[in-house]
Amino acid sequence: MDVTVSELMENFLDSPLVAWVKTFGALGAGSEDKLTMFMDLVDGAFLHKIMTDIQNWSHMTVRIIFYICSLTVLLMNKLEKIL
Repeated sequence: MDVTVSELMENFLDSPLVAWVKTFGALGAGSEDKLTMFMDLVDGAFLHKIMTDIQNWSHMTVRIIFYICSLTVLLMNKLEKIL
């Protein structure tokens, strides 16, 4: 069972996982070159984009800012009553 690295890479790029990743956008800048597609996956930037698409934290940031503003108003009111 003598398998080369290029055969392993090609098998990986034909896997269902990579097919699912491709639904988020083109790998390899739209190139069909297997090495370019593999390098885009290994780089991590494309996977990071997918993860931020799946778990978008921007709504949490807005909520935290709202809570901080509310706390600031409450503390200012308390300080005015004390002074």
